[in-house]
Amino acid sequence: MGFPVFICFFFMLLFQPVQEDAYLEKREAMVQKQIKGRGVKDNAVLEAMRTVKRHLFVPPSIAAEAYSDRALPIGYEQTISQPYMVAYMTEIIKPNPDMKVLEIGTGSGYQAAVLAEIVKEVYTIEIVPEHGQMAAARLEQLGYDNIEVKIGDGYAGWEEHAPFDAIVVTAGAETVPPPLFAQLKEGGRMVIPVGPVYRTQTLKLIEKKKGKAVTRNLMPVVFVPFTREEQK
Repeated sequence: MGFPVFICFFFMLLFQPVQEDAYLEKREAMVQKQIKGRGVKDNAVLEAMRTVKRHLFVPPSIAAEAYSDRALPIGYEQTISQPYMVAYMTEIIKPNPDMKVLEIGTGSGYQAAVLAEIVKEVYTIEIVPEHGQMAAARLEQLGYDNIEVKIGDGYAGWEEHAPFDAIVVTAGAETVPPPLFAQLKEGGRMVIPVGPVYRTQTLKLIEKKKGKAVTRNLMPVVFVPFTREEQK
């Protein structure tokens, strides 16, 4: 995608027409069937999924598919996660209004927006500059003043804002990055897909208890790779 096309895509995302009534119905159906119907119970999470307009976080050409039960491409070999997965990963960290959360893998900004509807502060890192810039502009336009976006390598975390009550990693890592665990607050929770690139991974919940990692395997998943600076 060339730079002029990127600029055009950026403004199309910001100013695409909104068919709110149609999307409202689709969003409620998404919550009832895909999310609540699969066991997500946290009322704050369900309300956040109702509130955040997923069609504003995908390319305009596929806005009609925004509430489908699958991940969708957003460019630069990245995807926006399946709605159920976003809700599940949000619920598993036990979000509350006093929390400070780190997200690795901003993408289009959808997961960050869902988190920001519930928690006090969201710090999110994106390694693809084009995604980071578009997400920051989109989130600002939508009025999220409790999200800070950084463009960089998420492996190192965001030490100046640590420790975090929770960390949400939205890319598949071959191992858990030690800097992320170090930046997790005592008693905090990290949810992260771990496993080989482009193959089945395991979504893991890691809790810090007395400085040590207590790990629980949650479910098999397939996420885009956790990209490092030298791999770009």
